[in-house]
Amino acid sequence: METEPNGAEPVGIGSGRGDAGSDTDAANTSTQDSSISNGDEADDKQEMVELKIIWNKNKYDLKIPVDNTGAKLKESIHSLTGLPPAMQKVMYKGLLPEDKTLRDIKITNGAKIMVVGSTINDVLAVNTPKEVMQQEVKAEENKKEPLCRQKQHRKVLDKGKPDDIMPAIKGAKERLPTVPLSGMFNKSGGKVRLTFKLEQDQLWIGTKERTEKVPMGSIKNVVSEPIEGHEDYHMMAFQLGPTEASQYWVYWVPSQFVDAIKDTVLGKWQYF
Repeated sequence: METEPNGAEPVGIGSGRGDAGSDTDAANTSTQDSSISNGDEADDKQEMVELKIIWNKNKYDLKIPVDNTGAKLKESIHSLTGLPPAMQKVMYKGLLPEDKTLRDIKITNGAKIMVVGSTINDVLAVNTPKEVMQQEVKAEENKKEPLCRQKQHRKVLDKGKPDDIMPAIKGAKERLPTVPLSGMFNKSGGKVRLTFKLEQDQLWIGTKERTEKVPMGSIKNVVSEPIEGHEDYHMMAFQLGPTEASQYWVYWVPSQFVDAIKDTVLGKWQYF
């Protein structure tokens, strides 16, 4: 049998050993790839935040990446509570935005996240086809004459802007402040303040005489309109009963808080 120069083994035998080595390399490569795609290890490398989720008098501990969005948080809450994301009203210093990350809205370790949810039946009871039609008809009527020109509202608006009203920013949208909205007028011309008790899901309507604590779930609708000549302020009504006769009017609401008030009181899920 002839041998290769310098004692080299025949090519056939050498290629066999080379194949075994290739199998070993492939195994090592497979192990490395598995490690890279391991989701748990990927989460470990992310900055996490620990939250207290409070829903229906129950408390849940949740650890989640701080760069997750509000929408992702809703998915995690769904896993904890079984409450579908579309039925959740998630609050942290106002209604929590779905498109921003927890880092963006400055949620820190130990933060309490309030969750309010209702069943499909409750939503249908609030927005029946008949009630929706009535609201549309009323909206058409209001287009004919702005609310602020109607006699019942003029007697309040003609008193002028309150001296101690909160500053307004036209064209801006801000989250609810941590202090009550104060210095406004009610329909009788008396001073009124609005306090949003998110942990109790209540709106407190306070006057000099008393404070009425209204469950947000009982408020059927919220309407608003800019005040002519003072478009940085709105007049706003909270419908506390089944008909518009139960509307509670508040005048000189700073316009930057109008959307936040509607979202917090009604919850976006009611518009589906």
